[in-house]
Amino acid sequence: MNDQQWAGVRERVEALGSSSAGGGVFGAVGHRWVLEQPLGHTELAELEAQMKVTLPDDFRAFLLRVGAGGAGPGYGVFPVRRIQGRWRWEGDGAELADLSRLAEPFPEQGPDPELLQELAAECPEEEDFDESEEFDDAMEAWDGRWDAVMFDPDRTVGAFVISHRGCALRDWLVVSGPHRGTVWRDDRADETDLAPHLHDDGTPMTFASWYTGWLRQAEATAREPG
Repeated sequence: MNDQQWAGVRERVEALGSSSAGGGVFGAVGHRWVLEQPLGHTELAELEAQMKVTLPDDFRAFLLRVGAGGAGPGYGVFPVRRIQGRWRWEGDGAELADLSRLAEPFPEQGPDPELLQELAAECPEEEDFDESEEFDDAMEAWDGRWDAVMFDPDRTVGAFVISHRGCALRDWLVVSGPHRGTVWRDDRADETDLAPHLHDDGTPMTFASWYTGWLRQAEATAREPG
């Protein structure tokens, strides 16, 4: 998606914000249809220099043409801001991303499926314990083992959290490696592994298709009879 394809997007978002029907779009209570001001070219260059990575083209164009975050999928696109001279994304769960490792390639594969099956099979069952405290202790220990695999920081290098959908469900934008430019669902809080957002034909969504797809759906929702 080139710069020109972002033309009019900010105005479309603002139009939804000024419409009473816009409040019926999921997540509007969070972002309130507010868009940050776009970045300047100097600011973008400084951001990329600090992160030691060139951001995907469509996301770069979004930052320059539409805004540095705000209204968008879920509860909005996390804004990127310079805080005390350092750039960072801000939002619920943004701290999960290691911004010092954005240049490392995002992993091509997740955990060994056999390992996950073994761990799942070992999940404690309450009826196997005489005391609830014993079950709680066993469950806490198992949760620690599960989280060590599922939430291993190495699994999300080369990406940062771009949005959240509530209940600890989030989305990541991959900026390095073979999956560069795609947006991934993070439903690990529901014991579902990381996976790319997909089009109907099964191809992964880029940032541009993820955002503009949301915008079209939001406009359709706002047009529905009350």
